[in-house]
Amino acid sequence: MMIRRACAGTFALLASVMAVAAAACADQQYAVTGRDTFRTGNGDVRSETVYSGVQRLTITKKNGSTTYDARVEYDRSGDAGRQHQHASYTATLLPSGEQKDGAGNDPDYLTVLNQPFAVQLDAPTMRDLGHVKHAVPFDFPSPMTGATLHGTLRRLADATVAGTRAMGIAFEAKGPLHGALPERPGVQLAGTITMKGTAYYSYENALLLALDATLSIDGNIDDAAQRSPLSIVYARSIRSAAGQEAARVTPAPRRT
Repeated sequence: MMIRRACAGTFALLASVMAVAAAACADQQYAVTGRDTFRTGNGDVRSETVYSGVQRLTITKKNGSTTYDARVEYDRSGDAGRQHQHASYTATLLPSGEQKDGAGNDPDYLTVLNQPFAVQLDAPTMRDLGHVKHAVPFDFPSPMTGATLHGTLRRLADATVAGTRAMGIAFEAKGPLHGALPERPGVQLAGTITMKGTAYYSYENALLLALDATLSIDGNIDDAAQRSPLSIVYARSIRSAAGQEAARVTPAPRRT
């Protein structure tokens, strides 16, 4: 579930760093879970895959550039049984503000760098999001088909994640789907694709602390014999963690 930019008016969720003093290197650990579900038109589950693991994000600053390196160790349980897997993804923010993706091996979309929301926001974006009072429209390309999804971005109430006060944002968007899925090139689908997500960013350093993202596909399998309804849901959850225990997202006390 990959989206590099989600624009809402002047807002862009970019993988850029907060303009505050920071250590040369920093580590952030996350607990990761996920579930992929395929259902036929009558609601029966055709297949289901479940993911559970631990992720470490390392942030390194050098010569004006910031490199994010995410590594995940996880179990993948599905029709083929349980498999122990590893995933990785690297991205570098250049002094020009351009983000350059590096080596990546994340076929199950579990790294924090391979999600709808950026891993860290810059100061202007945090400030602009803090002034959002109503839902604002935005468009972005579908992570699978490239077709444009139309939706809205809105603020959520502040929350506390892992003992840190965090800003909450959410989005929902929908668009058409015509073609094959990347992991199932032989299956041609016609229908709609919907993406929903929520994310919480630390007020201290604008780092992503909690994420929930769901991508849903509802449509028909096109073949010469029949049109068969099919529903596919990809769900991912990433939480700041101490050890392997995920932090809860709790409403933050109101400031007076």
